Amino acid sequence: MTIRTLVNALSLTVLCSEDQLDQEISGGYASDMLSCVMAGAHKGNVWVTLLTHLNVVAVAVLVEIPAVIITEHSPVEPTVLKKAETEGLVLLQTPEPTYAVVGKLYELGVR
Repeated sequence: MTIRTLVNALSLTVLCSEDQLDQEISGGYASDMLSCVMAGAHKGNVWVTLLTHLNVVAVAVLVEIPAVIITEHSPVEPTVLKKAETEGLVLLQTPEPTYAVVGKLYELGVR
């Protein structure tokens, strides 16, 4: 499944790196603890979180996560968007809570 498919299926807002939407997603991970993401997420996962600081970009790049879904319309600073764009990281946003997003991802077959 591509990031673009997720964007369309979940009505997500693309915040940056729109040119990267055709990357494949291999699974999903949800956490607001950076150390848990570093230990538990895998290359190609989509990460669901309400965190929006610069370290989200750093961890996503480290783990080779191509896209982050930011929940609850958490505001994202321009510096974070710029860094994510530079790294080719797709940042997506939704007003829905993490729990609802994870359920929808599961229904779409994202494990």
